[in-house]
Amino acid sequence: MKHLNTCLLCCFVLVAASSAARAADRILVASLKPSKAALYVSGSDGSSEHALLPPGTFDYNPSWSPKGDWIAFTSERNGSADLYRVRPDGKGLEQLTTDPAYDDQAAFSPDEKQIVFVSTRAAGFANLWVLDVFTQKARALTSGRGGDFRPAWSPDGKWIAFSSDRDSGLPDAKGRWERLHIAGIFIVHPDGSGLKRLTPKDGNFCGSPKWSADSKSLVVYCMIGQDTWDNRVGQDRTDDTLQKIDVANGAVSAVAAPSGTKEAPTLLPSGETGFLRRDKAQPGVSYARGGHGPGGADVRTPSWSPDGKRVVYGRFTTERNPEPKRLWSRNPKFELYTTEFLPAVDAAHGRIATSSPVNGKFNLYVIETGKPAHSILERPDLIIAPQWSADGRQIAAGVGLFSSFLDFSRGNKKPVDPVNGGAQVALINDDGSGFRLLTSGANNNAFPSFAPDGRRIVYRTLGPEGQGLRIMTLADHAITKLTSEWDNFPLWSPRGDSIVFVRRNAAGDFQIFTIHPDGSGLTQLTRTHGNDAHLAWSPDGERLLFATSRMGFKDEALYTDAPQPYGEIFTMRADGSEVQQLTDDQWEEGGPAWLPETKK
Repeated sequence: MKHLNTCLLCCFVLVAASSAARAADRILVASLKPSKAALYVSGSDGSSEHALLPPGTFDYNPSWSPKGDWIAFTSERNGSADLYRVRPDGKGLEQLTTDPAYDDQAAFSPDEKQIVFVSTRAAGFANLWVLDVFTQKARALTSGRGGDFRPAWSPDGKWIAFSSDRDSGLPDAKGRWERLHIAGIFIVHPDGSGLKRLTPKDGNFCGSPKWSADSKSLVVYCMIGQDTWDNRVGQDRTDDTLQKIDVANGAVSAVAAPSGTKEAPTLLPSGETGFLRRDKAQPGVSYARGGHGPGGADVRTPSWSPDGKRVVYGRFTTERNPEPKRLWSRNPKFELYTTEFLPAVDAAHGRIATSSPVNGKFNLYVIETGKPAHSILERPDLIIAPQWSADGRQIAAGVGLFSSFLDFSRGNKKPVDPVNGGAQVALINDDGSGFRLLTSGANNNAFPSFAPDGRRIVYRTLGPEGQGLRIMTLADHAITKLTSEWDNFPLWSPRGDSIVFVRRNAAGDFQIFTIHPDGSGLTQLTRTHGNDAHLAWSPDGERLLFATSRMGFKDEALYTDAPQPYGEIFTMRADGSEVQQLTDDQWEEGGPAWLPETKK
């Protein structure tokens, strides 16, 4: 807990100090990415492991070149995700791309003169591009709003194979709101012609194609669609299969391999198949015939040398960092900083409220400049989405079991449960005194927000007693029904004349609306396929922040360890105009909060 407090306090102090000389838009955001990402090289059996590059950078997704003289990889060492290459001995480091867009998942052509990679440089979606290594000029290979991932160039140079969710409707996981990652295997000529789907459009997943030496077949990993959620979050992981696909006729045959959750298969010169196991039983690099390579739950995306004798791979570390970190922002007009999940800012005093699990319990923290961060509430169940009163004297939050948040697999085992384990809206003074529940009953009541005058709160309710948004008068606990749809994340505008919220429509999409506190003036602000959520007002009530899945997946979902590895932070005017993207990466960002302007 001490490290957490130090981290949050230092983050807050840094944010305040960095803008002392000028006014700026400063955003707090939770970024569900590893705290460290480093590349290692070892023998194929895991022997003689050593770091490929000096520590201190953020590097991932390595790819060995066909001749064995280069390793391409992705790095965020200079801000956005860019492509680099380096010799296998760690020498000759060279940056290959400098575009502010997200560039990732590189694969060499057979002559090593070109690299095919994933980029968002066209309209923000993950498409394939081809880079001339000598001139460093890139051209688009694929296009569209669907994502294309994990390209692989055939040894004869005639085809590029890749996975894609271009035909997916992004359906919900069973009993939940997160999206399944439905993807299939495609091939295309390097000039963009001959696009062809090899796997059936059946609502399931196949990914990470790798070629056989004769360019006639591919090996992939496949699972049912629901398992792209179950296997993503690390609980109740299921077996998947390795399959061989004949490129000429699409015939599929099973590749014999041990049980477990398998990723990133590769056909090696010896006839062996190497892959990454992600289940708890045997995490790390494994082989179909029973051998093992570098091990550990932190191993990611192995790539073998052409002779199969060595392997390069990433290791991810996720831990609370006591030092604050500035995040790269796609939009230079905004400064982004990491923080805890769903924070709130006390505009009157500049304090932060956030909740976090510590030693099996949840704590509600208050962080202010110059003082140690301290917990004002500890509970065995969840504390979520705190919000300050305008005068900074009180905090409202949801408390309770919220079972689907605490146990990601619960919804899969039990169909949709509106009660969701039970939750209520609570109120507490900023010094930790006066805790009391404001709501009761069988419904799940949560996500409260104060009116600027502090006399009312708006919150969402869901369950057997109805659904929608409710307004409570704090003096007498009188409740007024504001809406009766599947609505969530309500936030009262600092001006008091509008409440913004998220509504789930019949198609399963989450869209942003505003409504006046008297129930009039319902206005839809966003119209996209996917999830818009996690809202925040600017202190002047002129603009909104939100997290969204509108840009789709940036990589195959299982590789990032995030429940929703497609959340980007956007901002827009309060009327829905002037939409701007702030983040652009493969990690999940959410829970933004707007810091008040620092006075000079």
